[in-house]
Amino acid sequence: MPDFLLESQHGGLVAGVDEVGRGPLAGPVVAAALIFSAAPTQALAQGLDDSKKLSAPKREALYAALRADPTVTLALGAASVDEIARYNILHASHIAMRRALARLAVRPALALIDGNRVPDGLCCPAEAVIGGDGLSLSIAGASIAAKVVRDRLMVRLAQRHGGYAWERNAGYGTAAHLAGMKNLGVSPHHRTDFAPVRACIAAREVIAA
Repeated sequence: MPDFLLESQHGGLVAGVDEVGRGPLAGPVVAAALIFSAAPTQALAQGLDDSKKLSAPKREALYAALRADPTVTLALGAASVDEIARYNILHASHIAMRRALARLAVRPALALIDGNRVPDGLCCPAEAVIGGDGLSLSIAGASIAAKVVRDRLMVRLAQRHGGYAWERNAGYGTAAHLAGMKNLGVSPHHRTDFAPVRACIAAREVIAA
């Protein structure tokens, strides 16, 4: 379970940073940066974990608790499907992280970045933490915030682009999503540089020809 040790080892405010949405075939990648100005309450700390290990209702409840906590400073950033195509998904993820950190209301003394790479051009010093969402409470909180916000966005996109089941799969390549691409083609929110999307485009071009 994550704890507050990595944050407490450093002087000054420490931001946890994580992103969600590298793997989907559609939608942006979203990052969050989160600062606890004091150690979170035991009740909150016991609930925080890697967002992938939590149910959707649990993530929603924890996100609401984070937003209501006066010790929490939170900011979000995203990179669009156009930026993913232009820069590749890794660099687009780093763009989203830079934006999230830059939008914090206070500048941290240090950022803890989930993963094995530190993005260039951050507004503060940073350290990479492999598996950080299972080690650091601020990274875990950031992962939950990014996941909830991105999932909500995909539900809204599903209302405008039906047939891909984004409200259930958040843009990941499930059977329902792939079937929707086969039947409907791709939308403006699909990542055209991802192999299944490229294959769909090519197959429909062959049929049209």
